[in-house]
Amino acid sequence: MPATATADRAATPAADPDATPEAPFVDFRDVWLAYNDELLAQGRYAVEAIDLRVGRGEFIAIVGPSGCGKSTFMKLSTGLKAPSRGEIRVDGRTVHGPLKISGMAFQSASLLPWRTTLANVMLPLEIVEPYRSQLKSRRGEFEDRARALLARVGLAGYEDKFPWQLSGGMQQRASICRALIHEPQLLLLDEPFGALDAFTREELWCILRDLQAAQGFNVILVTHDLRESVFLADTIYVMSKSPGRIQLRRDVPLPRPRDLEITYTPAFGDIVHELRGHIGAMKRPGAELAP
Repeated sequence: MPATATADRAATPAADPDATPEAPFVDFRDVWLAYNDELLAQGRYAVEAIDLRVGRGEFIAIVGPSGCGKSTFMKLSTGLKAPSRGEIRVDGRTVHGPLKISGMAFQSASLLPWRTTLANVMLPLEIVEPYRSQLKSRRGEFEDRARALLARVGLAGYEDKFPWQLSGGMQQRASICRALIHEPQLLLLDEPFGALDAFTREELWCILRDLQAAQGFNVILVTHDLRESVFLADTIYVMSKSPGRIQLRRDVPLPRPRDLEITYTPAFGDIVHELRGHIGAMKRPGAELAP
């Protein structure tokens, strides 16, 4: 089935014409990025013509073939890269640099080996204002917040352990806590579970599901795991091979809260196979999907 037909079928129903539309929380407006001036002069872009709007509290996933620009999209979203053309707005403001309202976690937990689990989670509060200025006077309160967050992800009792004393899954839980300790409005995740075994990965899906449902922050998840994207996201965007464009938007109409049992249902499998078909078509030599 052509991408355009699938996008139409999966599109969100038309809004009430009398309702006042809410401004998107994340708003990409014809965004293009070349990584340096030489590539820009040659017209060689890593991503191009990205138009994308994310509602407040929405969980989106970005999928696509390797090298399509998924991680570049992540850097643009958090202000680590400025677009060569176009504009990015988050929470109504144009992004001009790294966002203080965002938290990030990656495939590697990258915990500092000389810090305990609690101290690693507390690290953003030593850097991000206004917490940095308040840390001395409110340390007890902030430590209680960190301990409560660790308890929510199953790490109660591990606060004083060092990274080498934790399993890979435990380290990634601590990394997610570190990304959330300053209560960001936007959580960006770049293949956060890719190095974990299947059982641990699914366990962390459920932890992330529960944290996002309870706190309502936005999530942008970059992943190669299509099951992961369908289980977690409200909306999935498929990027084309380089230069990366948004090739397809796919809403995920599965009811929430989602339990792991849903991953064995025909409805879940149909969406996974549909996405795999689109990405597989893009990987074939000379094959392109219509934008």
